[in-house]
Amino acid sequence: MPPSSNLLAPVASISRAQREVRNGHRGAAILLTGLPAAGKSTLAQALHAELFERGLQSVVLDGDSLRTGLNRDLGFTDADRLENIRRASELAALLVENGHIVILAMIAPLAQLREIFAQRLGEDYREVWCSASLAVCEHRDPKGHYGRARRGELPGFTGVSAPYEAPAQAALVLDTGGQSVEACLDRLLTWLGECSVLPKA
Repeated sequence: MPPSSNLLAPVASISRAQREVRNGHRGAAILLTGLPAAGKSTLAQALHAELFERGLQSVVLDGDSLRTGLNRDLGFTDADRLENIRRASELAALLVENGHIVILAMIAPLAQLREIFAQRLGEDYREVWCSASLAVCEHRDPKGHYGRARRGELPGFTGVSAPYEAPAQAALVLDTGGQSVEACLDRLLTWLGECSVLPKA
């Protein structure tokens, strides 16, 4: 059901610009996309911890956490995957508007799904590809999901029975399959400074 035409968005008592001045940085949304076990969540938490140490306002929206809470009513059909991303993009937009750096750790396997983030978040959106080969991710398999998918217990599992479309024009590509978390984090932090998400050191 479409939203009622009688709804009006409330006028914020504190503007985004005011929050960004107080925070000392702009609001932004950074999508870490990649295959399952590519290192997205690990890198997201490492970035979050570093930003916290710098006194910056950030929040992690992890795909697994969203699916056990806000999106627990969704499955893995095409329609449910789309709705999963739509909800995440709306939540990210609210947080960005409040001056946060939003770190999205989500597979977002298809280009059309990532485009939802791009359209909703506009110039606040940054797309980072955590590039790790299927062989590396399957070898890691920290949750045992690849093994279950190979046995046919997890239908529609990305990388095995469902496709992952690698970003054609990611703003940043990180070799999470071959480099350490620390090396990837250093490159990510440098890049975030270069694109003016983070304040100058």
